[in-house]
Amino acid sequence: MCNDPAVPERVLVIGGTGPTGIPLVRDLVARGDTVTILHRGTHERDETPAEVEHLHADPYDVDSLRNALAGRTWDVTLAMYGRLRRIAELTVGHTDRFVSVGGVPAYLGWMNPWAHDPAGLPVPVGEDAPTVDDPALDEKGFRIARTEEVVFTHHPAAAHFRYPYVYGPYQLAPREWCVVRRILDGRDRIVVADDGLTLHHHGYTENLAHALLLAVDRPEAAAGTVFNVGDEEVLSVRQVIEIVADALGHRFEIVSMPHDLALPARPMLAQPLPTHRVMDLTRLRTNLGYRDKFPARTALADTARWLAAHPIAPGAPEEIVLTDPFDYDAEDRLVDAWVAARESVELAVAQFVPEPGYGLAYSGPGGRPRSKETYEA
Repeated sequence: MCNDPAVPERVLVIGGTGPTGIPLVRDLVARGDTVTILHRGTHERDETPAEVEHLHADPYDVDSLRNALAGRTWDVTLAMYGRLRRIAELTVGHTDRFVSVGGVPAYLGWMNPWAHDPAGLPVPVGEDAPTVDDPALDEKGFRIARTEEVVFTHHPAAAHFRYPYVYGPYQLAPREWCVVRRILDGRDRIVVADDGLTLHHHGYTENLAHALLLAVDRPEAAAGTVFNVGDEEVLSVRQVIEIVADALGHRFEIVSMPHDLALPARPMLAQPLPTHRVMDLTRLRTNLGYRDKFPARTALADTARWLAAHPIAPGAPEEIVLTDPFDYDAEDRLVDAWVAARESVELAVAQFVPEPGYGLAYSGPGGRPRSKETYEA
């Protein structure tokens, strides 16, 4: 059963001025809902519609939050920011429906790939996969998983979304800046690990907001359920670099190195191994009818252009959180040493006669030749 979007609802958005909150609030207002955002007031956005009510309170402070909620009720609450455990507890009696946002570190192995043997998160990972149950394996993941339990204790019919890394305007950890800044600085070489083939699930702000809105519209399908959410297409690190560069009219020499040598590639990998981190979106697509509002490739190109138009100041918090030193002298020394090492290794490669092949079943470029020069129907 779907709620009728034509019937306005009273909606509380806790947060609402962050990367996903901005498009979510915009879309809620556009369809006629009465929207209140609860936030600290430190990031007022021009994009926030004028008719939105602002409750200025600290969603990390119990007393501040309790006072802000006193005497108020809403049809739906979307908790996107703050101390989620306390928010879930304090909103009981103040809202009919509860939609919350958490994170994928709840999964065993998302942050600590050695929690699995062999190391690496299973691909794809579904909502029924093990979560972190031992703080010794991953303290943050353990706390996130326990918070999910608290949400459903206080709101059994809640819909809870496990966010991946988010990209788009105002993102506080903009992986694309690792590429965009190098373009703006005139760099023509960029280092990747293992050809940049690692798949790492991300979610565009507009797509994530769209998924939350589907949960509001389909309360019965969303009730009591955890959802993976992210873009339907998962791009490799190399594809991200190529799409960003193309959007800004730039060409890189992409220098591939073994993972253990490719230190400049670490900030975009965002983990200590080049293993994949991919979510199964079947539940989101089946229960809520989710499809990307914006294809990942289009969204990524738009994000690159936005960052180029809104450059991050060197040493700003967004750069610090990426842990990318942008040490171009060190990068050049590493690349030059690697190129020299490859030249010596290529002499050994030439000793293979005949060369190993890709298997007789492979018929792509460099594979088994056709048996006849022309095709016969």
